[in-house]
Amino acid sequence: MTDRKSELADNLARVEERIDAACAAVGRQRSEVTLIVVTKTYPADDVRLLSELGVREVAENRDQDAAPKAAACTDLLLRWHFVGQLQTNKVRSVASYADVVQSVDRKRLVNALSTAAVRAGRELDCLLQVALDAESGDAEGRGGVAPDRVDELADAVAEAEGLRLCGLMTVAPLVGPYAGRPRAAFERLREMSSSLRVAHPTATMVSAGMSSDLEEAVAAGATHLRVGTAVLGVRPRLG
Repeated sequence: MTDRKSELADNLARVEERIDAACAAVGRQRSEVTLIVVTKTYPADDVRLLSELGVREVAENRDQDAAPKAAACTDLLLRWHFVGQLQTNKVRSVASYADVVQSVDRKRLVNALSTAAVRAGRELDCLLQVALDAESGDAEGRGGVAPDRVDELADAVAEAEGLRLCGLMTVAPLVGPYAGRPRAAFERLREMSSSLRVAHPTATMVSAGMSSDLEEAVAAGATHLRVGTAVLGVRPRLG
Protein backbone atom coordinates (compact mmCIF):
# COMPACT_ATOMS: atom_id res chain seq x y z
CA MET A 1 0.00 0.00 0.00
CA THR A 2 1.39 3.41 -0.94
CA ASP A 3 2.12 6.01 1.72
CA ARG A 4 -0.67 8.23 0.37
CA LYS A 5 -3.16 5.37 0.35
CA SER A 6 -2.20 4.50 3.92
CA GLU A 7 -2.63 8.13 4.94
CA LEU A 8 -6.07 8.31 3.34
CA ALA A 9 -7.09 5.00 4.89
CA ASP A 10 -6.08 6.21 8.36
CA ASN A 11 -7.89 9.51 7.89
CA LEU A 12 -11.02 7.79 6.64
CA ALA A 13 -10.98 5.44 9.61
CA ARG A 14 -10.79 8.39 12.02
CA VAL A 15 -13.67 10.15 10.28
CA GLU A 16 -15.73 6.96 10.38
CA GLU A 17 -15.04 6.67 14.11
CA ARG A 18 -16.27 10.23 14.60
CA ILE A 19 -19.45 9.55 12.62
CA ASP A 20 -20.05 6.29 14.51
CA ALA A 21 -19.66 8.06 17.85
CA ALA A 22 -21.88 10.96 16.79
CA CYS A 23 -24.61 8.56 15.67
CA ALA A 24 -24.38 6.54 18.87
CA ALA A 25 -24.61 9.68 20.99
CA VAL A 26 -28.04 10.56 19.58
CA GLY A 27 -29.38 7.08 18.93
CA ARG A 28 -29.06 7.11 15.15
CA GLN A 29 -27.99 4.24 12.93
CA ARG A 30 -24.75 4.71 11.03
CA SER A 31 -26.60 3.70 7.87
CA GLU A 32 -28.69 6.86 8.13
CA VAL A 33 -25.68 9.06 7.36
CA THR A 34 -23.82 9.18 4.03
CA LEU A 35 -20.23 10.41 3.89
CA ILE A 36 -19.34 12.52 0.85
CA VAL A 37 -15.60 13.16 0.49
CA VAL A 38 -14.88 16.63 -0.86
CA THR A 39 -11.93 16.17 -3.22
CA LYS A 40 -11.56 19.78 -4.41
CA THR A 41 -7.95 20.84 -5.14
CA TYR A 42 -6.78 17.22 -4.96
CA PRO A 43 -5.81 15.16 -8.04
CA ALA A 44 -7.65 12.35 -9.76
CA ASP A 45 -5.06 9.96 -8.31
CA ASP A 46 -6.44 10.67 -4.84
CA VAL A 47 -9.98 10.08 -6.08
CA ARG A 48 -8.83 6.73 -7.44
CA LEU A 49 -7.24 5.79 -4.11
CA LEU A 50 -10.39 6.79 -2.25
CA SER A 51 -12.42 4.59 -4.57
CA GLU A 52 -10.11 1.66 -3.80
CA LEU A 53 -10.77 2.36 -0.11
CA GLY A 54 -14.52 2.07 -0.60
CA VAL A 55 -15.55 5.71 -1.06
CA ARG A 56 -18.49 6.00 -3.43
CA GLU A 57 -19.54 9.66 -3.05
CA VAL A 58 -17.21 12.55 -3.91
CA ALA A 59 -17.76 16.28 -4.25
CA GLU A 60 -16.21 19.16 -6.16
CA ASN A 61 -16.86 22.90 -6.13
CA ARG A 62 -15.13 24.24 -9.25
CA ASP A 63 -16.05 23.02 -12.71
CA GLN A 64 -12.62 23.77 -14.15
CA ASP A 65 -11.15 21.26 -11.69
CA ALA A 66 -14.04 18.82 -11.56
CA ALA A 67 -14.64 18.25 -15.27
CA PRO A 68 -11.19 16.82 -16.14
CA LYS A 69 -11.08 14.90 -12.85
CA ALA A 70 -14.43 13.25 -13.50
CA ALA A 71 -13.34 12.46 -17.06
CA ALA A 72 -10.24 10.73 -15.71
CA CYS A 73 -12.33 8.60 -13.36
CA THR A 74 -15.16 7.40 -15.60
CA ASP A 75 -14.22 3.77 -14.92
CA LEU A 76 -14.90 4.16 -11.19
CA LEU A 77 -18.19 3.55 -9.42
CA LEU A 78 -18.60 7.06 -8.06
CA ARG A 79 -21.44 9.48 -7.48
CA TRP A 80 -20.28 13.03 -8.20
CA HIS A 81 -21.72 15.95 -6.22
CA PHE A 82 -21.25 19.56 -7.29
CA VAL A 83 -21.27 21.72 -4.15
CA GLY A 84 -19.92 25.12 -5.22
CA GLN A 85 -21.63 28.24 -6.44
CA LEU A 86 -22.58 27.53 -10.03
CA GLN A 87 -22.54 30.09 -12.82
CA THR A 88 -24.98 29.48 -15.64
CA ASN A 89 -22.16 29.42 -18.21
CA LYS A 90 -20.73 26.34 -16.46
CA VAL A 91 -24.03 24.45 -16.29
CA ARG A 92 -23.66 22.51 -19.52
CA SER A 93 -20.31 21.12 -18.40
CA VAL A 94 -21.47 20.31 -14.87
CA ALA A 95 -24.58 18.55 -16.18
CA SER A 96 -22.38 16.21 -18.19
CA TYR A 97 -20.73 14.57 -15.16
CA ALA A 98 -22.44 15.59 -11.91
CA ASP A 99 -25.04 13.24 -10.47
CA VAL A 100 -26.09 15.71 -7.78
CA VAL A 101 -26.03 19.51 -7.77
CA GLN A 102 -26.21 20.64 -4.15
CA SER A 103 -26.00 24.39 -4.75
CA VAL A 104 -29.24 25.29 -6.55
CA ASP A 105 -30.14 28.77 -5.31
CA ARG A 106 -32.05 30.68 -8.01
CA LYS A 107 -34.67 30.20 -10.71
CA ARG A 108 -32.34 31.13 -13.55
CA LEU A 109 -30.02 28.31 -12.52
CA VAL A 110 -32.94 25.87 -12.39
CA ASN A 111 -33.86 26.77 -15.97
CA ALA A 112 -30.27 26.40 -17.17
CA LEU A 113 -29.79 23.05 -15.42
CA SER A 114 -33.03 21.73 -16.86
CA THR A 115 -32.03 22.69 -20.40
CA ALA A 116 -28.58 21.16 -20.00
CA ALA A 117 -29.87 17.95 -18.40
CA VAL A 118 -32.41 17.41 -21.18
CA ARG A 119 -29.79 18.09 -23.82
CA ALA A 120 -27.44 15.56 -22.19
CA GLY A 121 -30.20 12.99 -21.77
CA ARG A 122 -29.66 12.88 -18.02
CA GLU A 123 -31.60 13.45 -14.81
CA LEU A 124 -29.87 15.48 -12.13
CA ASP A 125 -30.60 15.22 -8.43
CA CYS A 126 -30.84 18.73 -6.98
CA LEU A 127 -30.57 20.19 -3.50
CA LEU A 128 -31.50 23.75 -2.66
CA GLN A 129 -28.66 25.57 -0.93
CA VAL A 130 -30.23 27.54 1.91
CA ALA A 131 -28.58 30.74 3.17
CA LEU A 132 -29.59 30.81 6.82
CA ASP A 133 -27.99 34.24 7.25
CA ALA A 134 -30.25 35.79 4.60
CA GLU A 135 -33.37 37.71 5.59
CA SER A 136 -34.83 38.05 2.11
CA GLY A 137 -33.82 37.51 -1.47
CA ASP A 138 -30.84 35.51 -2.66
CA ALA A 139 -27.80 35.67 -0.42
CA GLU A 140 -24.37 36.77 -1.53
CA GLY A 141 -20.98 35.42 -0.55
CA ARG A 142 -21.38 31.70 0.01
CA GLY A 143 -24.55 31.61 -2.05
CA GLY A 144 -27.92 30.21 -1.20
CA VAL A 145 -31.60 30.99 -1.32
CA ALA A 146 -33.24 32.82 1.56
CA PRO A 147 -35.44 30.64 3.80
CA ASP A 148 -38.59 32.51 2.80
CA ARG A 149 -38.05 31.61 -0.87
CA VAL A 150 -37.34 27.90 -0.46
CA ASP A 151 -40.88 26.74 -1.26
CA GLU A 152 -41.03 28.78 -4.45
CA LEU A 153 -37.68 27.49 -5.68
CA ALA A 154 -38.50 23.93 -4.67
CA ASP A 155 -41.63 24.02 -6.80
CA ALA A 156 -39.59 25.28 -9.75
CA VAL A 157 -37.11 22.39 -9.46
CA ALA A 158 -39.89 19.83 -9.03
CA GLU A 159 -41.59 21.06 -12.19
CA ALA A 160 -38.41 21.27 -14.29
CA GLU A 161 -37.74 18.58 -16.86
CA GLY A 162 -34.56 16.61 -16.24
CA LEU A 163 -34.29 17.57 -12.57
CA ARG A 164 -35.26 15.79 -9.34
CA LEU A 165 -35.80 17.73 -6.12
CA CYS A 166 -33.98 15.71 -3.46
CA GLY A 167 -33.62 18.00 -0.45
CA LEU A 168 -31.72 20.86 1.16
CA MET A 169 -28.12 21.85 1.82
CA THR A 170 -26.50 24.52 3.94
CA VAL A 171 -23.12 25.72 5.18
CA ALA A 172 -22.85 26.83 8.80
CA PRO A 173 -23.20 30.63 8.62
CA LEU A 174 -20.29 32.90 9.53
CA VAL A 175 -22.56 35.86 10.27
CA GLY A 176 -26.09 36.41 11.49
CA PRO A 177 -28.05 34.70 14.26
CA TYR A 178 -26.47 31.29 13.65
CA ALA A 179 -22.84 32.43 13.57
CA GLY A 180 -20.84 30.15 15.84
CA ARG A 181 -23.91 27.95 16.40
CA PRO A 182 -23.66 25.20 13.78
CA ARG A 183 -25.97 22.78 15.56
CA ALA A 184 -28.72 25.40 15.79
CA ALA A 185 -28.23 26.19 12.10
CA PHE A 186 -28.43 22.53 11.14
CA GLU A 187 -31.50 21.99 13.32
CA ARG A 188 -33.17 24.87 11.49
CA LEU A 189 -32.32 23.21 8.16
CA ARG A 190 -33.83 19.97 9.42
CA GLU A 191 -37.03 21.81 10.37
CA MET A 192 -37.18 23.30 6.90
CA SER A 193 -36.64 19.85 5.42
CA SER A 194 -39.61 18.48 7.37
CA SER A 195 -41.79 21.31 6.07
CA LEU A 196 -40.55 20.80 2.51
CA ARG A 197 -41.45 17.10 2.58
CA VAL A 198 -45.11 17.92 3.14
CA ALA A 199 -45.33 19.10 -0.47
CA HIS A 200 -42.36 17.10 -1.80
CA PRO A 201 -42.18 13.77 0.07
CA THR A 202 -39.13 12.49 -1.81
CA ALA A 203 -36.96 15.50 -0.89
CA THR A 204 -35.35 13.66 1.99
CA MET A 205 -31.68 14.66 1.76
CA VAL A 206 -30.33 17.03 4.42
CA SER A 207 -26.73 17.92 3.51
CA ALA A 208 -24.97 19.67 6.38
CA GLY A 209 -21.72 19.40 8.29
CA MET A 210 -18.08 19.40 7.29
CA SER A 211 -14.79 18.38 8.90
CA SER A 212 -15.11 20.80 11.80
CA ASP A 213 -18.78 20.35 12.65
CA LEU A 214 -19.89 16.91 11.48
CA GLU A 215 -20.89 15.89 15.02
CA GLU A 216 -23.29 18.83 15.27
CA ALA A 217 -24.75 17.94 11.88
CA VAL A 218 -25.35 14.31 12.85
CA ALA A 219 -26.99 15.42 16.10
CA ALA A 220 -29.26 17.77 14.16
CA GLY A 221 -30.41 15.05 11.76
CA ALA A 222 -28.21 15.50 8.68
CA THR A 223 -28.39 12.65 6.18
CA HIS A 224 -25.26 13.64 4.24
CA LEU A 225 -21.91 15.03 5.45
CA ARG A 226 -19.44 16.85 3.19
CA VAL A 227 -15.98 16.11 4.59
CA GLY A 228 -12.76 17.15 2.91
CA THR A 229 -9.84 18.25 5.08
CA ALA A 230 -10.32 15.53 7.71
CA VAL A 231 -9.89 12.90 4.98
CA LEU A 232 -7.47 14.49 2.49
CA GLY A 233 -5.47 16.85 4.70
CA VAL A 234 -4.94 20.60 4.63
CA ARG A 235 -5.72 21.83 1.15
CA PRO A 236 -2.98 23.20 -1.12
CA ARG A 237 -3.48 26.79 -2.13
CA LEU A 238 -5.09 27.30 -5.50
CA GLY A 239 -2.98 29.09 -8.05
